[in-house]
Amino acid sequence: MVTGAYGSIGRHVASALARHGWSVHGIGHGEWSRDQMSQWGLSAWHQQDVSLDGLRAMEVRPALIVHCAGSGSVGASVAEPYTDFLRTVVPTVAVLEFLRVDCPSAALVYPSSAAVYGIADKFPMSEGSSLRPTSPYGVHKRSAEELIREYARLFGLNASIVRLFSIYGEGFRKQLLWDACRRIIANEYEFFGTGNETRDWLHVSDAADLMIHAADHASPRCPVVNGGGGVAITVRDVVAELFALLSRRNAAEFCGTVRPGDPSDYQADIRQALAWGWQPRISWKEGLALYVSWFQREHGLS
Repeated sequence: MVTGAYGSIGRHVASALARHGWSVHGIGHGEWSRDQMSQWGLSAWHQQDVSLDGLRAMEVRPALIVHCAGSGSVGASVAEPYTDFLRTVVPTVAVLEFLRVDCPSAALVYPSSAAVYGIADKFPMSEGSSLRPTSPYGVHKRSAEELIREYARLFGLNASIVRLFSIYGEGFRKQLLWDACRRIIANEYEFFGTGNETRDWLHVSDAADLMIHAADHASPRCPVVNGGGGVAITVRDVVAELFALLSRRNAAEFCGTVRPGDPSDYQADIRQALAWGWQPRISWKEGLALYVSWFQREHGLS
């Protein structure tokens, strides 16, 4: 079962699971055509809230739950923290209670976020780094993690947590790459921040593959692993690469304004994920080229 399977990450997780031979049921909001369901590997789609009643109404007792449902925006969490809590923490409790009562032998994988780290003391960020989130989004992800660890410990549930860094890929219509590409083709060249902020990028297909590895390691100890590429790349370098891929000779300008809740730097220590036998396959430059090709097709530019 993939909660939030209609989302950018959830659909890629569903597709990866299907390729590995799983029969995948999805639950959440959004409308699929039959062809789309087949394309993304879904055997069934249940359009309803991720609540305890909604999960039980599916009449499915899964062997694995990948809980992708939840909020996905730092900015939105700052604007509406209560809504963010309802979208992230409350559905997580429902999934845990469903797991505890209805399918206690199942495994749970939770895609968390590097936002739980907040402002780091040193880089790269290891799984044992202090958790000091700087946004409601990060606070709520940390709360969800705490609930999962406690349910696993108290009730012997099998769980694992993947802290995702900057996930991107074809089909993502939000965050830096989408906004930057839209600005560039509109001949708008000013961007937030200084340009010296760093992010650790991981292609969504590599992230989905890591979820499958995490399922194999789920246990009552609830291991936590970072999901990133292990490389810190400045926003300036990413935007410059987008300019080149879109065949624009202009240079980006940065206004210096920082978005509330956004730490300046991220870099993942991925040694634990590598020890699991996982490794990222798509470099950030290769991934950006794939993304821009998709973006151009979407806008009739190719």
